[in-house]
Amino acid sequence: MTWQQIYDPFGNMLISTALAAIPVLVMLAALGFFHIKAHTAAGMGLLAALLVAVFAYGMPAGMAGRAAMYGGLTGLLPIGWIVLNIIFLQQLAEKNGSFKILQDSLSGITQDRRLQLLLIAFCFGAFFEGAAGFGTPVAVTAGILIGLGFSPLAASGLSLIANTAPVAFGALGTPVITLAKVHGYDLMQVTAMIGRQLPFFSLLVPFWLIWAFAGRRAMMEIWPAILVTGLSFAIPQYLVSNFIGPELVDIIAAIVSMGSLILFLRFWQPKQLWTSPSMRGKDVSAHEAKEATPVARHCTAALVRAWTPWVILSVFVFIWGLPNFKAYLNGLFAPAFPIEGLHNLIMKAPPVVATPRPEAAVYTLNLLSATGTGIFLSACVGALVMKYRPMQIVSNYFSTFWLVRYSLLTIVLMLALGTLTRYSGTDTTLGLAFANSGVFYPFFGTLMGWLGVAMTGSDTASNVLFGGMQKVAAEQLGLSPNLMGAANSSGGVMGKMIDAQSIVVASTATRWFDHEGDILRYVFFHSIALASLVGLYVTLQAYVWPFALMVVP
Repeated sequence: MTWQQIYDPFGNMLISTALAAIPVLVMLAALGFFHIKAHTAAGMGLLAALLVAVFAYGMPAGMAGRAAMYGGLTGLLPIGWIVLNIIFLQQLAEKNGSFKILQDSLSGITQDRRLQLLLIAFCFGAFFEGAAGFGTPVAVTAGILIGLGFSPLAASGLSLIANTAPVAFGALGTPVITLAKVHGYDLMQVTAMIGRQLPFFSLLVPFWLIWAFAGRRAMMEIWPAILVTGLSFAIPQYLVSNFIGPELVDIIAAIVSMGSLILFLRFWQPKQLWTSPSMRGKDVSAHEAKEATPVARHCTAALVRAWTPWVILSVFVFIWGLPNFKAYLNGLFAPAFPIEGLHNLIMKAPPVVATPRPEAAVYTLNLLSATGTGIFLSACVGALVMKYRPMQIVSNYFSTFWLVRYSLLTIVLMLALGTLTRYSGTDTTLGLAFANSGVFYPFFGTLMGWLGVAMTGSDTASNVLFGGMQKVAAEQLGLSPNLMGAANSSGGVMGKMIDAQSIVVASTATRWFDHEGDILRYVFFHSIALASLVGLYVTLQAYVWPFALMVVP
């Protein structure tokens, strides 16, 4: 028995949209305003989504339950599996003392907290976004920043802000490749279009990041370094996306940016060092401009031992991201389980698709090819390099699991909520509300991508969800389909910092449990402001010369 999605069950888009928004509003209000623990807030949002899906949208209760279960399984693998193993590696490095040596070596490059942010949160994070995505960059960079002495809010919030511009080409181009494959875009054309939108924001985000941390005056004190960081990322991002393809955009841009910044800092340092690890007016203390304190020096052998686990991690993550290697591992073991009572039984309907088509629901247990498995193996190899005994490794793994147990539960509930909204059609109702904006569609269509990522936690999922709608709406309004397909992905990257799973990853990496609401409140303004700027930029590309010259037909 099939069930067709209905996007306006009450014959009134205002009422339908208000009902569709209830689950998200319940979860965000519980987190951001009522300070309810994240796993409880996620459970409340999931319950609200079940009630809206069944009683307002008419979704069969059995299907709704199976959709939530399917999302929960996705929360465990790949997302939860990544979080568990990256925290495991971090715990090993901290207990071994090598993490402190790594921190000292980073301080040796620069003791200025603003420059450390550029190097770690933006450059290093972009590399991990390009290689793995799915929460890995926030987990790694937030963990390093908290170890360097950054306050929990700074480490969490700023890692989330930094993890924006690279997201559209994350995990070796997965969001763009999926957009083209699922909705029939030309891969190179839509890649090139994204590559003509995001470089501007790759230049802007480093400035925004330092402004959010230290304020305008402190930002201007290091503007040469910020400019070097942004330009050396934006230029390769444009060139690779327009002339090579989506797979290596972030990795190449991140390596060039990191190398350029480190080289620049050998010849330039700010006149005054910002040595406070906390944000202006946000926590602990204010700006402390003073002379640098001596940095602990370590022998070459100790530095090599401290960095080796993280080099191993980078290598494993890069290898696990290679499509051919993933395909090989999936050939060895990747059983697929169609979700009985859900798979191909829900029909998506126009205007989301041209003709009704069934929605697949197949859970693939791709444990071998999952990024988290590469991280787990790299952690085990790194543990042996750090001279841990096998039983110590096992003991630390179980203690890490206990440490992050509530975070894993939260991720499961968040993904259950996001998946249920997708299969019930409530997220499409919200998208259609944006699509009915007429001449303002380039702006609101961009915000549709932002909404998709904020709800699903994934630029890939947002492209699957709204990519077809963007194409149909663009053709009806006489706009370039590639422009709006790219806008969905480019706007989506700014939703990454407020999606619930990313916030949970950040709070887990910094061990700032039960403060997810604080992180959400801090990053929300930055998310909506940057998304609006992307929307304005896309609007200029749609209607205004000379921006329109950049549009791929």
